[in-house]
Amino acid sequence: MARVGTGFGWRATIVAVVAMVVTGCGGSGSSGDQFQWLEELDSPRVQSWVAAENAKTLGVLEQDPHYADNLAQATTLANAPDRLPAPEFRDGMIGNFWQDGEHKRGIWRETTVADYEAPQPRWKTVLDLDALAAAEGRNWVWEGMNCAPNRGTRCLVNLSEGGEDALTVREFDRGTGQFVPGGFTLERGKQYVAWADDDTLLVSREWQPGEKTASGYPYIVKTWHRGAPLEQAAEVLRGDPSDGLGTAPIVLDGGNGHRVSMVVRRPSFFEAQFNLIVSGQPVRLALPPKSELEGMVGNRVLVAPRDDWTVGGTTFRSGSLISLDADELARHPDAPRPTVLYTPGPQEAFQSVMTTRGHAVVTSLYDVKGRATVYTPQPDGTWTGAPVPLPDNASVYAVDADSHGETAYLSVTALLTPSTLWSLDVADGRLVAVKSAPARFDSSRFVVEQLKADSADGTKVPYFIVHAADMKYDGSTPTIVYAYGGFGTSSTPGYNGLLGKSWLEQGGAYVIANIRGGGEYGPAWHEAALKTKRQKAFDDFTAVAADLIARDISTPRHLGIQGGSNGGLLMGVEFTQHPELWNAVDIQVPLLDMERYEKIAAGASWVGEYGSMSVPDERDFLESISPYARLRSGVKYPEPFVWTTTKDDRVGPQHARKFAARLSALDDPYFFYEAPQGGHGAGADNDEKAHTNALEYTYFMRQLM
Repeated sequence: MARVGTGFGWRATIVAVVAMVVTGCGGSGSSGDQFQWLEELDSPRVQSWVAAENAKTLGVLEQDPHYADNLAQATTLANAPDRLPAPEFRDGMIGNFWQDGEHKRGIWRETTVADYEAPQPRWKTVLDLDALAAAEGRNWVWEGMNCAPNRGTRCLVNLSEGGEDALTVREFDRGTGQFVPGGFTLERGKQYVAWADDDTLLVSREWQPGEKTASGYPYIVKTWHRGAPLEQAAEVLRGDPSDGLGTAPIVLDGGNGHRVSMVVRRPSFFEAQFNLIVSGQPVRLALPPKSELEGMVGNRVLVAPRDDWTVGGTTFRSGSLISLDADELARHPDAPRPTVLYTPGPQEAFQSVMTTRGHAVVTSLYDVKGRATVYTPQPDGTWTGAPVPLPDNASVYAVDADSHGETAYLSVTALLTPSTLWSLDVADGRLVAVKSAPARFDSSRFVVEQLKADSADGTKVPYFIVHAADMKYDGSTPTIVYAYGGFGTSSTPGYNGLLGKSWLEQGGAYVIANIRGGGEYGPAWHEAALKTKRQKAFDDFTAVAADLIARDISTPRHLGIQGGSNGGLLMGVEFTQHPELWNAVDIQVPLLDMERYEKIAAGASWVGEYGSMSVPDERDFLESISPYARLRSGVKYPEPFVWTTTKDDRVGPQHARKFAARLSALDDPYFFYEAPQGGHGAGADNDEKAHTNALEYTYFMRQLM
């Protein structure tokens, strides 16, 4: 159990730690890293170590009195037949990938739009992944499909071994339900593929051994024609092995016959070079490096700049959405003439866009609450916007849109409100709620509040909390605080039936902290915590915890925290900088060794977010906050739950392993678990995810209740 002081002095300690940065002294230094051998991905000695660690952790958590109920609850909800099936438009049909107890790996199934919107759709199974995996002896995980522009029944199916990012790509015929004999096939690798036309692919992959960036991504794009050997693919454009990410093809479809092929090179995670393919040749476009292609409506290419962009005396604000005429881009690639669709106001942030044949549906945030707006192009090149009258004080998610029609699906949810799927006819504005997920717990017992905490530099940091309506303000409520805080990704509140059953109904509260580094208030909110400024994100999270304590909602004895990937780094930092504040720390698929992260899995691609050990001031900062390096003997740490998967080829399991090994060497208590499958996530199928979730809730109950 954790060893957290709860005497009369803890309030003064909290006030002090919120305003200071704990840097410790020294560091791991790769030359003195006694656990670097755990970076071996799958050697016999690593397998033996992982097996022993898993046995210790499962021997405790799976034997806990709460575990059986938690697992049963998680498995039942994960495989519930009345879950909301997510729709995908495919050649006039609706497709859905579905997993349940009978279809563990899942099936791709289809029906008509009208039938999908009926209470009980009559699905037709098109591809059975369980049958395919059994026939081939492979642990296939579905990673989606991409269909040809005209012959829409021909699709590229992406398959992953155990959930890793590396893919196997095969051409599939949705009409026959079979893989195409002699069709396009690309063996396992990190690769990007787009249809140039029905018989031509643009492919980026490791063509020859070693032709990849330091972070493991391909940087050479070639054209591959149907029937030709892969070796005869002709090069279109190449990036450089030193690029932070890779170079990939992107094909935009305006839905009315207009299509644009591009190749995007990524010198760094947040910067791009855009090349339009004109007569088979790449032409560099004068677009801002920090921007993203967001789709195409008719002949208008949609772009989201992440920096202010001044063109012809007009400045387009960071976080806006603009359009450019595709024909003009081809004629004048050096002189784009953008037109604005969306410009964020105060407290607003662009989130996403879906495109139909003649409209753009933009989702955005206002003070971390969802909005949707339909934009229509006008003959003079401008756009008009019409708000979609969706429920307020909720999260709004773009689901999918028919690029050849005028229907879009939006999902609306909140912490106490199950998801409702809305069908929007963007041409006439007709909005219909077509499906709703069932309630999984009695929400009438709980309330949701949006509160704000003062960070160390005075910044107001919002957070959502859901708790019992009759909660006592005496510091006794077991509370989990979740955050991500990186890469401009927004954390918005949504319904979670398992959270309700396994935590809220057991007396717990749950918090989502919208700390800097995320995108809740646009690019500036993200950039405020980049690289050596990242301590601001950590301070924001600590401030939320202090605010919960100051409001007498919880105390360190009952306070737990949770985060994955970049959020796992956040958890590691909070664990080492403020061990006295928590009694449970759930560290999911994390980065933790920030002195060597560039050398592990795809770590080198994130230099734009975290900084590099090759830059002196960035190295100093990384050494000062690296959780693996900051572990110290004699410190009273809480007992964490650190988990990862062997198949995580993005962050890699090495971080979690080494962190646990160092805790063991310091004789500090911890739980470590490494799932054999799941990629950069909680599992490869619903049962595996349920198992991980059950372990997490069991851990939180042990520590906080």
